[in-house]
Amino acid sequence: LCLDNLEMIAVTIGEWIETLCSAGRREVRSVFAADKTTLKESTGLETFLFFIILVFLIAARMIHIRYVKSGNGSASGRSFAGTLLDKGTSGEFMIYSHLEKLGEPNRLLPHLHLPKSDGTTIDIDLVMIARTGIYVFESKNFSGCIFGDEDSRYWTQTMKRGPKQQFYNPIWQNESRISSLKRQLALEADAFKSYVVFSDQCTLKKMYVQSGRVKVMNRSMIVREIIKDMAELPDIFTPLEINQIYSELVPYTHTAAAIGQARIETVRLE
Repeated sequence: LCLDNLEMIAVTIGEWIETLCSAGRREVRSVFAADKTTLKESTGLETFLFFIILVFLIAARMIHIRYVKSGNGSASGRSFAGTLLDKGTSGEFMIYSHLEKLGEPNRLLPHLHLPKSDGTTIDIDLVMIARTGIYVFESKNFSGCIFGDEDSRYWTQTMKRGPKQQFYNPIWQNESRISSLKRQLALEADAFKSYVVFSDQCTLKKMYVQSGRVKVMNRSMIVREIIKDMAELPDIFTPLEINQIYSELVPYTHTAAAIGQARIETVRLE
């Protein structure tokens, strides 16, 4: 099983457990109200619930093994439990795990928190420094169907059940992060590539993106697209320069723990 499939299993089972627990409570109340002797009928539900929890624990253990082997934990300073239980953070970890397959001389930096002139920081999900440039990733661990284009202020998420949800254009969101990186590193715009990466549990529909430096995709496509980019683009950094840029940015991977989460700006524009 690939890591994304394990994540999907864990999330799905978690939802089942919540539903089954609720159903189990309703059943027990109903049984007591009718006849206490019929409690035996709930045994099947309890057995099934136990099986579901067991599968969840096995899936979580397999993800934990992958997490320990990954450099994401030490680089981000976040615990496995905190990563697994947070939907946004777990999506960023999945991207990191895919990018690790590309190997050296690429360097990865998760959860950057660059300082701003007003004393706050700007949060960047993930950066990869490569020979062909600096790849900046905006992770959207969504499900459902996604509609949007490069020039619209808001994009739309639709689900099979429930109302439509709008969210701020992630391309614009990532551009603000790239602007901060440009100022921090004193590099030209051509050095940066913007990647907006959605979960494989969502479908991208009516997606209009024309800028050459911007790509929007599902997570399973990320390695293939970057390999294609690297084959087509010229090298602009040497391995030494990659390590120099990495050294300049790595102190900002743990800034959030030092200054407190209250001062982190997530760039949510109304």
